[in-house]
Amino acid sequence: MSPLPNELITIDAAAGTAEAYVARPDGPGPHPGVLLCMDAIGLRPQIEKMADRIASWGHVVLAPNVFYRWGSAADIAPKVDLDNPESRGEFMKTVMPLVHALTDDLATADLSAYIDVLHGLDGVSDGPIGASGYCMGGRLALLAAAERPADVAAIGMFHTGGLVTDEADSPHRRLAEIRATVLAVHADNDRSLPPEAVQAFEEALTAAGVAHAASVYPGAVHGYTMADTAAYHPDAAEYHFDELQKLFANTLPTG
Repeated sequence: MSPLPNELITIDAAAGTAEAYVARPDGPGPHPGVLLCMDAIGLRPQIEKMADRIASWGHVVLAPNVFYRWGSAADIAPKVDLDNPESRGEFMKTVMPLVHALTDDLATADLSAYIDVLHGLDGVSDGPIGASGYCMGGRLALLAAAERPADVAAIGMFHTGGLVTDEADSPHRRLAEIRATVLAVHADNDRSLPPEAVQAFEEALTAAGVAHAASVYPGAVHGYTMADTAAYHPDAAEYHFDELQKLFANTLPTG
């Protein structure tokens, strides 16, 4: 039987239908599922390429448009050159309201729906899934693991800001609820997660008894994994892929 194609599908989310990209590996399944939580720039070819690469390790990857309430992937996608720092900055001003609008209450219901969809895809094995999140997607990956601890065995969090705040819903306060192994690779030039917050998040991981590996990549800025933007750092991006592949190989059951 030929492998199913990688494709853009429509799925049922908590508040309506959402687009989602599905990437599948070559070879017979079943394969462990992975939920890819996009960055604030949206579901676009760069996210699809990243999903394809993760799928090549032997996973079925679901990458939903988490902003579906406010428009299609095409509606939200940038129409400017993100390699230009000035253009990227102007574009980010248009999507940051969506980031703030996607509250934990809204995201929780969506994430549970995404996990159910992922479990129901052809070729996905029984058992827990992995999640990989970028920028705001790191918060979503953590939230998925907190809300569905029996379903999420591993999470990768990359250039994720706002992990430690004084608010009651600060992401670091959810760590005691997860069972997943955490991989966090921060950027050392990230205004959204300064050094004191990196240290506080590490302390929170340890205090919660979470199995984890956390590091700061030197010379990288917020968004370093995204090859379609001026923030891209090739070495840091490759490091993230290498470490994420090892995480999933060690935590996700196969067959």
